[in-house]
Amino acid sequence: MIFKPVHHRLLRCAAAVACATLLFACQPTVDQRGNSPEADRLAQIQPGKTDKATVTRLLGSPSSVAEFDPNVWYYISAKTEDIAFLKTQTLDQNVVKITFDKKGAVQSIQKKGLQDAEAITPNPNATPSRGREFSWIEEFLGNFGRFVSKNRPQGASGGSGGGP
Repeated sequence: MIFKPVHHRLLRCAAAVACATLLFACQPTVDQRGNSPEADRLAQIQPGKTDKATVTRLLGSPSSVAEFDPNVWYYISAKTEDIAFLKTQTLDQNVVKITFDKKGAVQSIQKKGLQDAEAITPNPNATPSRGREFSWIEEFLGNFGRFVSKNRPQGASGGSGGGP
């Protein structure tokens, strides 16, 4: 019975490590993504006076440029929180829309926050844009024969094709 105290200490230590691991695994992870312009830099942009080059120097490249109008720039940022296996929660979201006129000068600046976000529901009648869908067996078997052996040259075929 000499080992009993050591055995109990070992169990307590293992239990403490397991509890600490569980607690740290449940800690929230907060991520800041995107380009959130600083207020003092944004204040330096004046409609009618500031051009695209100056906006780029002050704020950096835009997060996105409008698809059909290259004179509309978006600076988008979001702050999210993940906790273990729970759904990601958006804590804050900001969009700065800068519109330029034909000459490249700032025409307007609009700021939108999380309070301005609107929930959208995708149209269930829209045509799906998926490619060919495979069954699980097709996915499983689809990779057989696609790998090159180290002993075989890359262009060589593996069957009995009549070559030397």
